[in-house]
Amino acid sequence: MSGHSKWATTKHKKAVIDAKRGKLFAKLIKNVEVAARLGGPDPAGNPTLYDAIQKAKKSSVPNDNIDRAVKRGGGLDGGGANYETVMYEAYGPAGIAMLIECLTDNRNRSASDVRVAVTRNGGTMADVGSTARIFQRKGVVVLEKNQDGRAVSEDDLLEATLDAGPEEVNDLGEVFEIVSGPNELVEVRKAVQAAGLDYDSAEVGFVPDYTQTVDADDAAKLEKIVDALEDSDDVQNVYTNADVPEDALADA
Repeated sequence: MSGHSKWATTKHKKAVIDAKRGKLFAKLIKNVEVAARLGGPDPAGNPTLYDAIQKAKKSSVPNDNIDRAVKRGGGLDGGGANYETVMYEAYGPAGIAMLIECLTDNRNRSASDVRVAVTRNGGTMADVGSTARIFQRKGVVVLEKNQDGRAVSEDDLLEATLDAGPEEVNDLGEVFEIVSGPNELVEVRKAVQAAGLDYDSAEVGFVPDYTQTVDADDAAKLEKIVDALEDSDDVQNVYTNADVPEDALADA
């Protein structure tokens, strides 16, 4: 019986991962399309598109899908939806601040999806400006510490990117996070590449001014809200100011 249970659990987890990967692919493709529409279809002259394409490739999105998205967004292939960015604010367990970024062609659908995901899972929607005030728009480059057998240190990154103007380097366990002003993102990313380092992602996002430590119980509740939000096709990113200790994360 235990063998069957283990197989059933593994099958279920794989189905969830596959479903999330499908949703992730769709969101990454949407990012590529919008970047091409806003800055043109040439990644050499459109760094936002370059980074969107690299992120999609690193998540194994097929090249054909990426190429079609670039053509749609760049007006080379007709069609394409008219997406806009909409931000929503909410509170999670223990008053955790949440900032929810949507990329949508239907504001009413997005608002409904977000409200249902938050309120049905124990969170509350917040007034405009309630949580957004503690988040700052930043450039964020994430890269693994282990680079093909080479151990990268914080000093290595600071030395490599110093002239590009990074604000801080954060140790997140298996990866480093280089935070900069949004306008310095491209130069920081180029400095990382020039140092012969590979990076997982380089994008402009929202970083909280301060964090709030949560226990395992609240971490699990927060994860439930975030999972529900990410199930929406319109939700691109969910930012929080939660600081989840590793032991609490393991228990969540």
